[in-house]
Amino acid sequence: MESHEYDLVIDGERHDAATTLSVENPATGETVGRVASGDAADARAAIDAAGTAADDWASASPADRAAPLRTVADRIENDADELAALLAAEAGKPRPTAEGEIAETVAQFRFYAGVTDKVRGDTVPTAENRLNYTKRSPYGVTAHVVPWNYPLLLGTRGFAAALATGNTLVVKPPSLAPLSTMWVGEVMAEAFPDGVVNLVPGPGSEVGAELAGSGGVDAITFTGSTGVGRGVLEAAAEHVTPVDVELGGKAPAIVLDDADVENAARGVVAGIFSNAGQNCVATSRCLVHEDVHDELVAAVVEKTERITLGGGDDPETDMGPVISADAKADVLGYVDSAVEEGATLLTGGGTPDDPTLADGHFVEPTVFDDVTPDMTVACEEIFGPVLSFVTVSSTEEAIAVANDSPFGLAASLWTDSLDATQLADRLDHGLVAVNTFPVSMPQSPWGGNKESGIGREGGLEGVEAFTTVDSVVIEHDDMGDPYL
Repeated sequence: MESHEYDLVIDGERHDAATTLSVENPATGETVGRVASGDAADARAAIDAAGTAADDWASASPADRAAPLRTVADRIENDADELAALLAAEAGKPRPTAEGEIAETVAQFRFYAGVTDKVRGDTVPTAENRLNYTKRSPYGVTAHVVPWNYPLLLGTRGFAAALATGNTLVVKPPSLAPLSTMWVGEVMAEAFPDGVVNLVPGPGSEVGAELAGSGGVDAITFTGSTGVGRGVLEAAAEHVTPVDVELGGKAPAIVLDDADVENAARGVVAGIFSNAGQNCVATSRCLVHEDVHDELVAAVVEKTERITLGGGDDPETDMGPVISADAKADVLGYVDSAVEEGATLLTGGGTPDDPTLADGHFVEPTVFDDVTPDMTVACEEIFGPVLSFVTVSSTEEAIAVANDSPFGLAASLWTDSLDATQLADRLDHGLVAVNTFPVSMPQSPWGGNKESGIGREGGLEGVEAFTTVDSVVIEHDDMGDPYL
């Protein structure tokens, strides 16, 4: 495919930078594009531009906010094939996965276009000589640090909600896969008034650090690792800047003894191997009841060994590569640790021997059995296509093991019991999926508990993420003299 080139976008104008960042296709190693690599000064210029535009955009009518959101949705939908090819190339996603991400991106812009005239306050009961009401006000300048694994799905959720509620944006696209975010960002910059949308790709140590520690930023949203998220929170504390963070996960898939085993096997395989396991909600630990263990494991292994590895442009591809050589080394390191700690490797565990895949960062879909809850692969986020089976003897043990983690982003529960809702209530996770793997929808909130994050985006909760609640008290009687 053609190489894509992008500059910084600040105050409605494109700007080059002293250096550029090359973007490679992780399936082939070929360069698919370049972006200007900004620095702290560029981030400050973008913050200033967003600040200048903030008051006018905050006072725009709901209709004026909705119209450009719909324009962006229409443009993405009209050019979905082009954008899907770009996303598949830069992130190594199979084409259907990229197309699904783009479809939800369109839905998110349309959802929040419909929200603009539904952001309401309340009236508060008080004395009869007073009126007390609340209103939701935009923060102002919002900084968005976008992840590489689902840059459009996760990035635009925040963009659309922030714009719908009257905020301006400074966006840092992901360095490993910035092209699709820049594509959508340029469309947004054209649709909205100058300064409302600003794009500064560049290293996290420069651009990200400036956004997190700037007094000119009024709110921050960050999706990424828990370690980096802690750094963002610490930097934001300097100016007491509100931060919404979605961080790491170690999602359990709980398969109870009354589950439909075939259906559970399909869901477990999809939950771990979609996007090569590079999902914050990847169900990388399967807590299976001993009574259905053998049947489930056999079904999962059989389905896993049917997975075809390949590049995103190959229609036969079921699973693509991991994002980089470093990511590949990290995943294989977890595989080695599992073997060393006594887990049983059932399938995968290495790299494919297909010579046509030799230049890519491919890891075989991998399944381990005989994993105990204290093993490294059962505790740490791998962010790759590695599934661990942990056998449990009861529902109580399954819930206890599922909750015994510093993470609490998502879980899935496979059961035919009418007690499913009660069991879901006992799982300390921001999302619990019953008889499906964790899924995202524009109208539904998304976020984690414990070390998996703070706050929620998506749905009407996205309105709350990007607004403050201000209270107004009006006194109808004259005040008495307080110092008689």
